[in-house]
Amino acid sequence: MREIEGREITEAVKSIVIDAACGLEPDILDALVAARDRESCALSQNILDLLLINADIASRESIPVCQDTGVGVVFVLLGQDVKVIGDLYAALQEGVRSGYDEGFLRKSVCDPLTRVNTGTNTPAVIHLELEPGDQIRIFFLPKGCGSENMSGLVMLPPSAGREGIVNYVVETAVAAGPNPCPPGIVGVGIGGTFEQAAIISKKALLRPVGEKSPRADVAALEEEILSRINEKGTGVHGFGGNNSMLAVHIETCPTHIASLPVAVNIQCHAHRHKEIVL
Repeated sequence: MREIEGREITEAVKSIVIDAACGLEPDILDALVAARDRESCALSQNILDLLLINADIASRESIPVCQDTGVGVVFVLLGQDVKVIGDLYAALQEGVRSGYDEGFLRKSVCDPLTRVNTGTNTPAVIHLELEPGDQIRIFFLPKGCGSENMSGLVMLPPSAGREGIVNYVVETAVAAGPNPCPPGIVGVGIGGTFEQAAIISKKALLRPVGEKSPRADVAALEEEILSRINEKGTGVHGFGGNNSMLAVHIETCPTHIASLPVAVNIQCHAHRHKEIVL
């Protein structure tokens, strides 16, 4: 049994909170470069150039790549052979709080009714899973609400089938228009239950951009949906062109014979995500 101190977890989370806000990962930068090189609309191509310049400045000067530094979403894969010394949830929340504070990041979390800001950008949303091993893998995904607000979930009848899934995802992404600051990534969760579909649609965003599903049928579905979204021509920030979205990532989960949940979680062009292993 391996022991990890809560304060070590806090420091790790604080570090990736700040890093995520200021530095985009190579997968999203490569996807933006590829999009710029294949863009058919001159205006959208120019905007992609500006987005890449913005990302470079943010990284070099350690300033947020976007003013909306998001709601903190934390996925934790906890090894079954790890004993956390202290309160794991408290350590994670303190890491998020201190990261937003010490990184001078905008605090956007508020009470849903009074709209009073918590002042700390906490509580973060934490998803905890157990897995074999003696390490902790922590993924941090700050979600700005220009994109988060464009997400959706539907409980389709099984008879809707593959075409029903495709139509719903495409319609949701196209209806979002410029609001999620495209080009972004479309996370899709198919199956499970109402809440499980939503969770796996967000978890799908953790996959490296453009990496296909290991299931051939799901990979084909990802490709078809992406093609149909981009054919609609919304384009970069709604200015037209052939790069409305950079990728579609789908995760699936077995579901009830009478149900077909489909969730869509859209991510913006500033796809901030970081991982750390303890």
